[in-house]
Amino acid sequence: MKIGTRGSPLALAQAHETRRRLALAHGAPEEHFEIVVIKTSGDMIQDRPLAEVGGKGLFTRELDLAQLDGAIDIAVHSAKDLPTLLPEGLIVAGYLPREDVRDAFIGREARTLMDLPQGARVGSASLRRQAMIRRLRPDLEVELLRGNVQTRLRKVESGEFAATLLALAGLKRLGLADQATSVLPLDLFPPACGQGAIAITARAEDARILADLAMICDAETGSALAAERAFLTVLDGSCRTPIAGHAVVAGDRVSFYGIVLRKDGSEAFDARAEGLAAEASGLGESAARRILEAAPADLLHF
Repeated sequence: MKIGTRGSPLALAQAHETRRRLALAHGAPEEHFEIVVIKTSGDMIQDRPLAEVGGKGLFTRELDLAQLDGAIDIAVHSAKDLPTLLPEGLIVAGYLPREDVRDAFIGREARTLMDLPQGARVGSASLRRQAMIRRLRPDLEVELLRGNVQTRLRKVESGEFAATLLALAGLKRLGLADQATSVLPLDLFPPACGQGAIAITARAEDARILADLAMICDAETGSALAAERAFLTVLDGSCRTPIAGHAVVAGDRVSFYGIVLRKDGSEAFDARAEGLAAEASGLGESAARRILEAAPADLLHF
């Protein structure tokens, strides 16, 4: 089996985790699962916000093409980077068990976001994080900071930025959890839809590969992501709108919370939904529709 991935340290860590789980599940040497690194447009464009150059698809397009061409069998993605609509012929085969969904604060001097001095420069590439920072601390200077995890950490360490925010799951997967100065609470800082989850895509007609993947995919994570991705789909979620969503599965039930913000953090609309895990997609959709009914028409079109 050929496993396609981006070449960043975090993407490679996720691909190796997938390979390790496949090898264990099938009782085969890891060498039977080849990791193929594919450079994506998102990796090559580092000086502009994603919304200006194509959105989330920039991190998946080349991997999608490689799958459709047969160069790779599966592709491993950070679930939050995966567009809600995949090219015809590809499906999300499932997700590995989810890691911690929270955001980590990395500060050079301050220990928390609220401890930063007025006017401090905070870097982030995420519109969601930018809007939520501005919502909590409108006095801060929030600027674009792109690059892989290590690049962002270096820019804080060098003093170019006073702080940044990163997914705690990514830091854990890289063995860098100790770099987190503090962890942001979910009630103040809900995560991106899909945060902390590793998604695996495959060709829809490749029954053998889908059967192999079913052995390592996590049903609870699948239910949670069904709600979160349905929420995004209704809202046409892309890199142009600050959106957060988080579903929690307990037994056969799922609870969902979603929020949409203005980029400057000045206004936000949220919704909750709870029901059977088997109806997770419908719960995410209903929460999104309630937000659309309550929010002004321009909220998703600025």
